[in-house]
Amino acid sequence: MFHNVSCNVGSADSIEGETPDDLRITNDGICEKEFAPMIQLQELAWLVGGQLLGDGEVQCVGANPPDIAGENEITMIDDVSKSGMLQSTKAIAVVTPAVLSDCELIQVVVPDVHQAFTTIVSQYRPPVRRGLPGVGVDSSARIAPTARIHPTATVCAGAKIGQRTIIMPGVVILPHCSIGDDCTIHASVTLYEYTEIGDRVTVHAGTVLGANGFGYRQINGRHVSTAQLGFVRIGSDVEIGAAVTIDRGTYGATSIGEGTKIDNQVMIAHNCQIGRHNLLCSQVGIAGSCRTGDYVILAGQVGLKDHITLGDHTIVGAQAGVMDDCKGNEVYLGSPATSQREQMQIMAVQRRLPEMRREIKALRRELEMLTRQPKATIDINSKNRKAA
Repeated sequence: MFHNVSCNVGSADSIEGETPDDLRITNDGICEKEFAPMIQLQELAWLVGGQLLGDGEVQCVGANPPDIAGENEITMIDDVSKSGMLQSTKAIAVVTPAVLSDCELIQVVVPDVHQAFTTIVSQYRPPVRRGLPGVGVDSSARIAPTARIHPTATVCAGAKIGQRTIIMPGVVILPHCSIGDDCTIHASVTLYEYTEIGDRVTVHAGTVLGANGFGYRQINGRHVSTAQLGFVRIGSDVEIGAAVTIDRGTYGATSIGEGTKIDNQVMIAHNCQIGRHNLLCSQVGIAGSCRTGDYVILAGQVGLKDHITLGDHTIVGAQAGVMDDCKGNEVYLGSPATSQREQMQIMAVQRRLPEMRREIKALRRELEMLTRQPKATIDINSKNRKAA
């Protein structure tokens, strides 16, 4: 899969067809160092056939989008016009489609950023090969001695379950999931691979965490799924209601901040970053890549357009449709949502519409009478002149 690729390290000559030391590729394209905590940037550049500009011996510990990338991680932008996103990132390197002249990060330049970044992310979080798991606990799962698991639950390879956590009937925990201490996972909950749950979390029946995000691109007239290599991260002290769906990120985490409470039948799409101590009421729908601050309240059936940001302490009233960013410490109502002050003015005018309609009809009648009166006077004067 990776034969005859080249990697330029700084201004050095390209290396063709050579494999870096102790880096080997399996038949399905997965690096055998896939679980290594650190990989040199020159190795990652070799994997994707990219041009490396900078120190290739720097160790990289992960790959994430710019806004959530940590120190010693690599990130990506798919267009040079988005280079502004790199100003606040903590990443040490970036995968980019062209050389960035004003960027201090180490660069890996490739023609297809998404394909390259998919390959890189796979080294740190390898795609799980689908199989048919059996009921019960896999022998490689790490279960705390005080955890209790119902015999009808499924706990797959590499999963971790903390102290005093309770797993109810019919729960499915796919590979490499992590659940903290004192959690309760109710019946028929499904955790897709790599889902992370903190301590003291309650997840109610029928909820699905980590399903694929609704992301597609069109190729030759067909909708083709985009990368689905991310995961879901749930902070501590979160409660998630029944039949909630939270989709995995494209490359990184869809995250729910600590202390947040989510009501039944809420939908949170891929790449969303939900802040701490939010309250999300029933049937809220949040489109992809939205971000909320801390102590945000979304009332029932609120909908957020994709890539929306809500500031701290934002409150959005029931059935509102949020189409633009909302600054914090304010209440928003309506669809499209506007500030409470503006919306109350609109509502006051709307309540007066029947009265205003009656007034307009009365004014039209008076206007018609006024416009007819001069004509009647002219007709009378004309008749008087003829009689004379």
